[in-house]
Amino acid sequence: MKAEDEQAFREFVTSQMASLRKLAYMTCGDWHAAEDAVANALVKLYPRWRKLDRPDLYVKTMVYRAAIDETRRPWRRERSAGDAMPDLALRDPADATDERMRLRAALDAVPARQRAAVVLRHYLGLSLEDTAGVLDCTVGTAKSQVSRGLAKLRESLAAERINLTGKPTEEWTNAVA
Repeated sequence: MKAEDEQAFREFVTSQMASLRKLAYMTCGDWHAAEDAVANALVKLYPRWRKLDRPDLYVKTMVYRAAIDETRRPWRRERSAGDAMPDLALRDPADATDERMRLRAALDAVPARQRAAVVLRHYLGLSLEDTAGVLDCTVGTAKSQVSRGLAKLRESLAAERINLTGKPTEEWTNAVA
């Protein structure tokens, strides 16, 4: 290959690398396999470089096909013993993170419209009128959605034993003493 063709290929690769990696990742869902797919496609493109009118389209087709091939490789289908084990929900030893995760899980238990009403009203601090405007409903409906959402949230939080009063629980004060 001539020096000018080689330089043109380098410039092409530099300008297209990000989009080719994204295409490969979106095709196969794994960054490591995407990197391999792009590298394999570029290796195959190099000897054909001078013969192509539209190398950008050609290489995208090659990357797409290489990404699919990467997912078909036999070693990609092999699973480690750890993959077969179920994920266990363990409590985080850091209290703030643990409580945040449990609070998020309790919030996820609230139906979507009620959750939106609670978040708009109490987290973002909107008035009932503004909350109703965002939810595109009457003020009475917004009020009932907030009320029902809070009731469901309290129920979920009680099941998780999350203290929202800000006062130390008896367990905590006994543990410190």
